[in-house]
Amino acid sequence: MRPLPPYAELLGLSTRRSDAGELLFVMPFGDNVLGRPGFLHGGAIAGLLEFAALGTLYDALGDAPARVKPINVTVDFMRGGTDHDTFAAATITRLGKRVANVEAHAWQLDRAKPIAAAHMNLMLRR
Repeated sequence: MRPLPPYAELLGLSTRRSDAGELLFVMPFGDNVLGRPGFLHGGAIAGLLEFAALGTLYDALGDAPARVKPINVTVDFMRGGTDHDTFAAATITRLGKRVANVEAHAWQLDRAKPIAAAHMNLMLRR
């Protein structure tokens, strides 16, 4: 796993592996991710989803050098994030030579009840 950039540090992000080996991103609740009182800021949630998607893609690419640029990003906010740790994981739905499609989901207490989801189309330059 590559080191996280400064914006990830601002969000307080950390990574871990699930028991099944899935890459998970964790964002703790705090003043730096606060939107309206008691709720996460939408930009912090979107940032978490983006890091999960890109991190999962870079993890799949391994040591192969590649530049990744977003083509399209769609974020769906499903419910407000409250004062709990927020988790995110992503799935690569297509990994081609020049384009990758990735879906990411964020949740808090129950993975079956996501607070947001993102779909990203990414251009790859290998």
